[in-house]
Amino acid sequence: MATPVRITVLISGNGSNLQAVIDKASAGELPATIVRVISNRKDAYGLERARKANIPTEYHNLVKYKKQYPSTPEGVQQAREAYDAELARLVLADGPELVCCLGFMHVLSPKFLIPLEEAKLRIINLHPALPGAFNGANAIERAHAAWLEGKIDKTGVMIHNVISEVDMGKPILVREIPFVKGEDEDLEKFEEKVHRIEWGVVIEGVQLTIKEIRE
Repeated sequence: MATPVRITVLISGNGSNLQAVIDKASAGELPATIVRVISNRKDAYGLERARKANIPTEYHNLVKYKKQYPSTPEGVQQAREAYDAELARLVLADGPELVCCLGFMHVLSPKFLIPLEEAKLRIINLHPALPGAFNGANAIERAHAAWLEGKIDKTGVMIHNVISEVDMGKPILVREIPFVKGEDEDLEKFEEKVHRIEWGVVIEGVQLTIKEIRE
């Protein structure tokens, strides 16, 4: 049997997609071992999910870095770059083969991406939108509002490679989600529907990436 692929997961929140990966890996249905879960938010429930599964965790916060630099645009950029460089060091110290951003609400700069590229490490991200649509934060809410305005009739979920342009890396897996009149008009219910679809897409996207890593 092939050795499980070592994965680092980056999160910011509830961690329901992380839980999907934990469950499949524990059941032997995903050839992966999560070596660490890193969050940029101390109260992210995903950290608790990791602890319950005996997975090492790390809290890595940007605020500490912002305090070290002036609050000018240049200073903020320097703080982000210092944060990203340290994040890269933390990730590489565990020797993973794959980094999964699952609800990680932080835009990664080249200071993070270049060291991982040099180490031949794959970085993938889950984004709840179709390629090229609703890049960045609040994608589900923005797509839902656009649908209510009659501008679109579908949205989606994708797993894509991470590059410095936000949510613009090459898609690995895309799942379309058509809007259904009546059923999807409540934003909260629609968000729940998207999250349920995400769990399956995350597993499939991670499996496809693992296959590519092993080829």
